[in-house]
Amino acid sequence: MDPSDNNNNPQFLPYITSSNSLQFTIHLPNSISNPNPSPNPNSISDQLLSLSIPSKRRRGRPRNTTSSLNQVYDNFPNYNGNQLNSDIVRNLTARTSTVTDASDEIIVINKEATTEALIALTAGFPADSLTDEEIEAGVVSVVGGIEQVNYILIRNHIITKWRENVSTWITKEMFVDVIPKHCSALLDSAYNYVVSRGYINFGVAPAVNGRIPAEPSKPSVIVIGAGLAGLAAARQLMLFGFKVMVLEGRKRAGGRVYTKKMEGGNKVAAADLGGSVLTGTLGNPLGLLARQLSYTLHKVRDKCPLYRVDGKPVDQDLDHKVEVAYNLLLEKASKLRQLMGEVSQDVSLGAALETFRQDYDDSMNEEEMGLFNWHLANLEYANAGLISKLSLAFWDQDDPFDMGGDHCFLPGGNGKLVQALAENVPILYEKIVYTIRYGTDGVQVVAGGQVFEGDMALCTVPLGVLKGGSIKFIPELPQRKLDGIKRLGFGLLNKVAMLFPYVFWGTDLDTFGHLTDSSSSRGEFFLFYSYATVAGGPLLLVLVAGEAAHKFETMPPTDAVTKVLQILKGIYEPQGIEVPEPIQTVCTRWGSDPFSLGSYSNVAVGASGDDYDILAESVGDGRLFFAGEATNRRYPATMHGAFLSGLREAANIAHHAKVRTTSSKVEKKPSKNAHSYACVLDDLFREPDLEFGSFSIIFAKKSSDPESPAILKVTFSGPQTRNHDGIKPDRHLSNKLLFQQLQSHFNNQHELHVYTLLTKQQALDLREVRGGDEMRLNFLSEKLGVKLVGRKGLGPNIDSIIASIKAERGKRKPGSRSLTLKSGVMKSKGATLKRKIVRKGKVVSGGNRTTSSPAAISRNKAVGSSSIAIPLTNVDLEPKPVCTIGSVASPSLNIGVNDNVGSKSVGSSSVYLLPNASIGDKFEGNIGSSTTPIVNAGGQTGSNSNAPSYPRSTYDDSTNTYAPPSSGNSAN
Repeated sequence: MDPSDNNNNPQFLPYITSSNSLQFTIHLPNSISNPNPSPNPNSISDQLLSLSIPSKRRRGRPRNTTSSLNQVYDNFPNYNGNQLNSDIVRNLTARTSTVTDASDEIIVINKEATTEALIALTAGFPADSLTDEEIEAGVVSVVGGIEQVNYILIRNHIITKWRENVSTWITKEMFVDVIPKHCSALLDSAYNYVVSRGYINFGVAPAVNGRIPAEPSKPSVIVIGAGLAGLAAARQLMLFGFKVMVLEGRKRAGGRVYTKKMEGGNKVAAADLGGSVLTGTLGNPLGLLARQLSYTLHKVRDKCPLYRVDGKPVDQDLDHKVEVAYNLLLEKASKLRQLMGEVSQDVSLGAALETFRQDYDDSMNEEEMGLFNWHLANLEYANAGLISKLSLAFWDQDDPFDMGGDHCFLPGGNGKLVQALAENVPILYEKIVYTIRYGTDGVQVVAGGQVFEGDMALCTVPLGVLKGGSIKFIPELPQRKLDGIKRLGFGLLNKVAMLFPYVFWGTDLDTFGHLTDSSSSRGEFFLFYSYATVAGGPLLLVLVAGEAAHKFETMPPTDAVTKVLQILKGIYEPQGIEVPEPIQTVCTRWGSDPFSLGSYSNVAVGASGDDYDILAESVGDGRLFFAGEATNRRYPATMHGAFLSGLREAANIAHHAKVRTTSSKVEKKPSKNAHSYACVLDDLFREPDLEFGSFSIIFAKKSSDPESPAILKVTFSGPQTRNHDGIKPDRHLSNKLLFQQLQSHFNNQHELHVYTLLTKQQALDLREVRGGDEMRLNFLSEKLGVKLVGRKGLGPNIDSIIASIKAERGKRKPGSRSLTLKSGVMKSKGATLKRKIVRKGKVVSGGNRTTSSPAAISRNKAVGSSSIAIPLTNVDLEPKPVCTIGSVASPSLNIGVNDNVGSKSVGSSSVYLLPNASIGDKFEGNIGSSTTPIVNAGGQTGSNSNAPSYPRSTYDDSTNTYAPPSSGNSAN
């Protein structure tokens, strides 16, 4: 593609500054797409529509590939000849069997049906069918007919119209003259759908901002987290007329997207320490935001040389050879999972690759092995996870949905997008959320000593925080969601940003890689990003992935900088290029950041894409919603995935609010109904009425009637043998690691739950049986004559009993429960929740008790080696001690290493603070499972007495990063 092609089409891709050298292209000549071409030079149909689909495995190294687009364009019939548009229409009408002459009834909007279908495709719509969400929304009266064809044509035309100029507000009236009158209802349906779901008319353009009502008229929503998901949802909800309040634990917005200003001497640069690359720009909502702000994106150029351990460049032919072998192994792993079927869910990608790699071990020399390990490091970077923990079955389940287009940087950093999104959004910073209560009357969010009330809440905290359990949900989240949180993986990626006095590495490339001498360290400083062309100064970013990323969390920052400089000197000094000392450096530690506890999600062994959908499910009958990259099945682990999830949940919140207004019941998706009562049953058995041995029982009614029904569950644990016939012996399956995981799949200790229905009296009699579980089972069989069955064996009649038990237990509304955190500091808020406004925070206190938070930490997190005085407004503890610290009496507790309070420990780990801290200090350091150098002027750092001590100015508390001083410059 000629670079000028992009410039000729400013309406479509004006923000890409560099050309593509090899892509799958679709030429749409005027003679085909528009027999009567318009003189308008900006017409999309006059241009070359270029679509490239980068595979996730290519995230770190944008190389030209011949990857097929078939997975994306499965529904497209043909791409050439004068029959292009007619083929699209024919495919759209192929499912219609009741119409003899379909062409007479299909509307003609213009001659650009193909182009518009492709543009709609980049927005996530199939080429010739409806999405499940559209069907559920009832956009057409009959699915599969001519009405559907016309709806799709109208929908695609509306999306294309907005994409031509994303800074305008598209109104329905713009289409009245081009849409036939008999299709006005379809126009209403299509327009309302794409607007309400955030496919058009979103973002930060003045035309969009001007539509936000001055006085909100709809219910109140509390958004927890001001990352891309939270900001996208908040702006969209404000546009819809909702009252919105955003609670953010950090001092800044953006979450895992953080651009830090680095400066020293006369040099200034913007470093993206979190999310940095826009992976695909066709249809990417962040690319559309950049267009609204008139920002120009910079394409990450394909050139990415690799350097050996000794600094010498890798031979290009050898590089190509190993890359081909690496891709071949991935293809073999893909075929293996097809042969394994369901078994592959319990096998790691790493085990499969290690098995097949044995074929190459004998023929590989040291350099080739280093190259292969570099590609594995790149793969672990793309997934933020160790390949030994990635699911062979589903690690790349999102690849078919990758955004088309180039990988790009935003000059000046993605913080510019965050700043634009946060403008005029009501955000309260440094509000760490500890408790979320939800029920039929609304929600209450406890942040420190404050209570925020609303009609609904949206939780956008990262998966790592949900896994950490620092937020307490009342009632507890459904078991289905807890299991999904546990199954999904949440990996780690770290960076070192270095500002230099000048660019010594050249400006003709954006990336270069470095090999390591061992597989365990393959991800350590393996890839460099040159930000010199986009950061405003001579800036290099180096990535730390895989196992090395976890070790990096405890590496002293000075050691990290020293190692990086050694690598750079080994590469450039043999070329006669002097490597200067950096002006400023910053090291990230996302795994230790209490507000993220990691970087982004992946599909771990045992998980699947379904778990993303489970995490996205709302709870509490449409009161508590969830967004974030880990809730987006199609676009996980991406910035645009987080943003799109926020738009999605804004639509869901609006839908539930509307349904409640009309006193209707929200219909759940059919795919989730199949599990609903099973999930409820699991939740009920978390608090059984009786429990003895392997038996647990719940009663249908709290009455004395001995004949009232009861549900019995028996849990069996033991090796579950399975048929091995599906796996044939093969030399490729001789790897020890792979066999270990297969054995785990077949022989692992699985829990088996069986059930039966009893009367209350029978349940009580069963409890009295002596002799253990064996005698109880004998009693059930011989005395009572009952059979134990699986959940489905109970039949549909059990559903009414399950529903009655749930209703009985749910009579106490969450709002009526005491808000007292077991310390007794907080007072009850009463029986109902006020629903008219989101309060800016009500500090609940009693007497002289403190409600401030001298130590702003998350619950249950280890943070050092000494002790901390914790105000009891922030911790659930029994009993309720009051102690004196210094001369200040406060309801606080001094908890030392491994101390328990009464019989209850503080969460799952002890709570510490670094030495020399006092009760009045505000803790802004690392909270996590690993000890890292925490800034404390004049004191030791963490539990490592030998760790270096840095001045406070070197620590960035907004993202838990460290900037060691160098060259006499004071780093910030």
